[in-house]
Amino acid sequence: MLERMRVASTIVSGVLEMIGAHVKPGVTTARLDKLCHDYIVDHGGVPACVGYHGYQHATCTSVNHVVCHGVPGDKPLKDGDFLNIDVVAAYQGMHGDSSAMFFAGTPSIAARRLATVTQESLYLGIQEVKPGATLGDVGAAIQAHARQHGYSVVLDFCGHGIGAEMHEEPQVSHVGRRGMGVRLMPGMTFTIEPMLNAGRPEVRVLGDKWTVVTKDHSLSAQWEHTVLVTNTGFEILTWRPSEAEVWDTFNATRGAARGAR
Repeated sequence: MLERMRVASTIVSGVLEMIGAHVKPGVTTARLDKLCHDYIVDHGGVPACVGYHGYQHATCTSVNHVVCHGVPGDKPLKDGDFLNIDVVAAYQGMHGDSSAMFFAGTPSIAARRLATVTQESLYLGIQEVKPGATLGDVGAAIQAHARQHGYSVVLDFCGHGIGAEMHEEPQVSHVGRRGMGVRLMPGMTFTIEPMLNAGRPEVRVLGDKWTVVTKDHSLSAQWEHTVLVTNTGFEILTWRPSEAEVWDTFNATRGAARGAR
């Protein structure tokens, strides 16, 4: 089962490596979604979001103040837009799930900074993962980093267990208290996917019943990985080679990180 999950996760990471070159002003999120859909199918996977509670797209594309679950559409991206692309693929019944931030043209300093800090918060949460740690440790690390930089953590949505189903227990909160919550054991697989807002944490769902936006219209960013608890730490199943420089630079002043990539 784990090997099938590795394949699904590799497909997802490949989608996100591929799609960045296509994110540019004038391109629609519907076009990006089609490219992601075709990549998944061409690599032997199933776009797991299609048909999920009636959803009809392979990805969620969340632009600027959209927090998550943005529905791909025909509105072209503008120069300076930034967006999260969230992808879930299944392979022989097992799932992988990841998301990343992309820029159309030249982003604002504020957008780039928010995206960077959100990615760092994901990495800090992942580095808490090891046998005997708790999900409270993960949430506490993310929450502290967000607060240090003046951002709020979205409370209405969280990470989740993943495997034979896209969404399984446990829920993985991005806030928490150290030593509290579910204790981690080798073999557990779940997503960590912090959503940070430049303003307040409150969100609302639009009339399409999917798109979630910040209530104060502030910018929002999200990064996500599927993680395995190993005997000694963690393995990022959806790791992308393009992250290596960011990961290494961020951790250079923090000592060696536990786990595998």
